[in-house]
Amino acid sequence: MTDPRVIARVEGTAGTILLNRPEALNAQDLGMVEAIVEALERFRDDPAVRLVILEGAGGRAFCAGGDIRAVREAVLAGDAAPAERFFALEYALCGTIARFPKPWISLIDGICMGGGVGLSVHGSHRVVTEAATVAMPETAIGFFPDIGSSHVLPRLPGAIGNWLGLTGARLRGAEAVEAGLATHFCARDALPALRQALLSGDAEAVEAHCRPVRPGAVAATREAIERCFAVGTLPRIVAALEGENSDWSRAQLAALRRCSPTALSVTREMLRRGAAWDLDTALQHELALARRMIRHPDFSEGVRALLVERGDQPRWQPATLEEVDAEAIRAALSDHPAEA
Repeated sequence: MTDPRVIARVEGTAGTILLNRPEALNAQDLGMVEAIVEALERFRDDPAVRLVILEGAGGRAFCAGGDIRAVREAVLAGDAAPAERFFALEYALCGTIARFPKPWISLIDGICMGGGVGLSVHGSHRVVTEAATVAMPETAIGFFPDIGSSHVLPRLPGAIGNWLGLTGARLRGAEAVEAGLATHFCARDALPALRQALLSGDAEAVEAHCRPVRPGAVAATREAIERCFAVGTLPRIVAALEGENSDWSRAQLAALRRCSPTALSVTREMLRRGAAWDLDTALQHELALARRMIRHPDFSEGVRALLVERGDQPRWQPATLEEVDAEAIRAALSDHPAEA
């Protein structure tokens, strides 16, 4: 399979994958995911390939996620099948990366959100630069943090996963290492030397070219994150933030109020249950949930407001957390994903 938006080749003893859709911030569609799967299988079986390097072209983004606008268009056209195929293959790819027998090294320089996190977080090495921005902002478009996030986020330190998954908070550079979504920090001007060293097939080059991360913005707010996001239900989280009465807590409340109440409720319940799920179980539940969520009116409305018309105010259905049907949320997160 040849797709010019995914350039996969062997360089030295490394398999390299370049996401080459810079005009769309390297967002993935079905064809790109298929090309990544093909490259992964080829590199896995090639004895000359000792590790894989994943990068994004253009200097602005590693991968901004999935092509959510295309998913919305398919749903609005009454044919959700292409969107469901995309999610099924994307989630399967996450599981395959997690089981990949060779080092999977993501060089994250620029935007890494949603599906971009999925391509990196399940690998062995996630290297960020000071230009990296890492986030799972799906609740703002009426969706939920997917790509295995129900397994990954509850395993971050303390309540950090709840905070990131609900608010979509953006981690800058070394903050992603502090939070646990990245493993290493490399200065942007040192990244070419790191890449060149990795072509020898020795993943230890990462340690030689990266530098330790000192406590920063995440550490500074860690106690507040625990006080506000480890308290259980969404109403209790909101009440804790209101009681905190700080610039930080007001910013978190503002972020939550911009998000879909349904998506927030789904995400909180998903993260609660996901603490007991292995990755494969999490991906199964997420696929069943994605099939439901793309049909919910908040998804099309959120994508319209934030990505199509850019900055319009979404009109959520329902409009408040109090109006969300808790029983419907529990049904959407069935314990039997194949039946959902």
